Amino acid sequence: MLSSWSFANISFFQPPAFLIIGIPGLEAVHGWISIPFSSMYTAALTGNCLILLAVRRTPSLHQPVYYFLSMLALNDVGLTLSTMPTTLAVLWFDHQLISFNVCLAQMFFLHSFSVVESSVLLTMLFDRFVAISNPLRYASVLTNSVIIRIGLAIVARATLCLFAVLFLIKRLNFCPGNNVLSHSFCFHPDVMRRACADISLNIRYGLYVVVSTGGIDSLLIVLSYTFILRMVLSLASPRERIWALNTCASHILAVFVFFIPGVSMSMIHHFGRHLPAMVHTLVAYVYLVVPPALNPVIYSVKSKSIREAMFRVLRGKDKG
Repeated sequence: MLSSWSFANISFFQPPAFLIIGIPGLEAVHGWISIPFSSMYTAALTGNCLILLAVRRTPSLHQPVYYFLSMLALNDVGLTLSTMPTTLAVLWFDHQLISFNVCLAQMFFLHSFSVVESSVLLTMLFDRFVAISNPLRYASVLTNSVIIRIGLAIVARATLCLFAVLFLIKRLNFCPGNNVLSHSFCFHPDVMRRACADISLNIRYGLYVVVSTGGIDSLLIVLSYTFILRMVLSLASPRERIWALNTCASHILAVFVFFIPGVSMSMIHHFGRHLPAMVHTLVAYVYLVVPPALNPVIYSVKSKSIREAMFRVLRGKDKG
């Protein structure tokens, strides 16, 4: 006769693999849909790698503002690589299986890079705040050692916040046959809802992570821009006002590109379960694919120094 412990152990089930999908209802044209996705991924990897090479090879760009831009570019490369293999595998080859542990790893890195993106955007605003409010002390405040500590703190924040998610998923009992995910990647709200167990702890912790990272970061960004706007309006010279606003233009665009889809996706997952699957899928792709592709465009268009340095890299010249 089996003991109660043995019975509980046998009844615990985790699927060996999940089934991921592409665009619901458009499976027949996945080959055509893969063209814009491939283009976006190529643009994201090429543009962000060019920024990294441009900053590294151009001595005149060895400044705090460009170091933070390099952090953003490096994170965008990581975010792109987190979703690109499974997404293109589904669209190109109709390969829909992803093992349970690989799914958890993808989920961890995907969400971690999203948290890092939010943190870096907040840090870049702090950089602009110091440059506008106290330009004479800019270099002494944001030294290389301070920038390194900020970078380590950002990575530690994301890792500590998301590490617990792995254990919260591993403890869940899943239903046999209920292993079809709603995206071409592993997303925490999607994975946890495949379980046949109480997921209230997962929901609460997921909400805590969203509020304590993206929620706080977005609030601090709004408050910081309020202070910056007051400082800009207090400047006597119209030319100084235009310069101050122009230094923030790229950052404002990057914030909108990242946070608007992010907030939309979070709201849809919590309150819009009745919406068509197509809406969930498209918002998720916009959130994860579009910002890494657009950020290099935004900063190269608005920053002449970055644009010229990127052209020098393409021409094989290293002068800065």
